[in-house]
Amino acid sequence: VRLKGGDPYVFGRGGEELEYLQERGVEVKCVPGITAASGIASALGIPLTHRGIADNVQFITGHLRGEFTESALRDLARKVAYENTTIVVYMGLNSLPSMSKELLANGMDPDTAACAVERGTMKDQRTVFGSLKDLSARVEAAELQSPTLILVGNVVTLCPAWQEEEAALASDAGRSREGEEEGRRNKEPVA
Repeated sequence: VRLKGGDPYVFGRGGEELEYLQERGVEVKCVPGITAASGIASALGIPLTHRGIADNVQFITGHLRGEFTESALRDLARKVAYENTTIVVYMGLNSLPSMSKELLANGMDPDTAACAVERGTMKDQRTVFGSLKDLSARVEAAELQSPTLILVGNVVTLCPAWQEEEAALASDAGRSREGEEEGRRNKEPVA
């Protein structure tokens, strides 16, 4: 028995293992799980596709080892960077700075919503939200560790936790502006 989490045929090397065993006459049965992209996105309330926001979803690897080099990363970013898409990056924690840079260089809006999810669907899950332009810095500041799944696309804005974070930021900004205005009023000369 070989036990794997998620869908063993999505970046899980399940296909390679299946071929190896079949070539040797070993009978194989797969009981599939749910791939991390679907499980994590659903648990967060993020639809991977949504009318008017994302008409497709692309699962890519950010694993920069072996044949997957910086050059290959550049080529991959060029193929997936466009509006109205959701990009899910498996094994992309270490390549996040380069991937973000390449997606931006290939025309993605810097303000595209994004999140990184460490240990998704587990009780100790941690999620960092941001935009494509600042997610890498936020992930570094949070010191996320592998396994971390990255979602890039404006469907992330549909996540209730994103909306709560944005509302809190807006509220903090409003309080800051009110404080600045009150400070100016207190400094104005009285006639």
